[in-house]
Amino acid sequence: MDPNLMGIFLFVMAILLVVLPFAYVINRREQMHKERKLELEARAEEARSGRASPEYRKLEERVRVLERIATDRGADLALEIEALREIHSVEDSANGTAVTFEERERA
Repeated sequence: MDPNLMGIFLFVMAILLVVLPFAYVINRREQMHKERKLELEARAEEARSGRASPEYRKLEERVRVLERIATDRGADLALEIEALREIHSVEDSANGTAVTFEERERA
């Protein structure tokens, strides 16, 4: 066999041994990225459609109330905070245990 042909063959094989694993790693990362992107898009769509879990909706409602309180500079701030404390007390009493806001903070 011709030595030049053998050298070319070994050079091509060396290149393939470097390029193919690199291409596999890149392809695998791209597939994982696409899967993660689809998962995040599905979660965002679920949140937009209102089919989110009750805990998520409750948390979102609380954040909205806190944003409104933080941006409202009126004198009703103290009254709204007290109303929130009463709501939490009522929620706990619905579960069978009457716990005040202060007791919850201590726990």
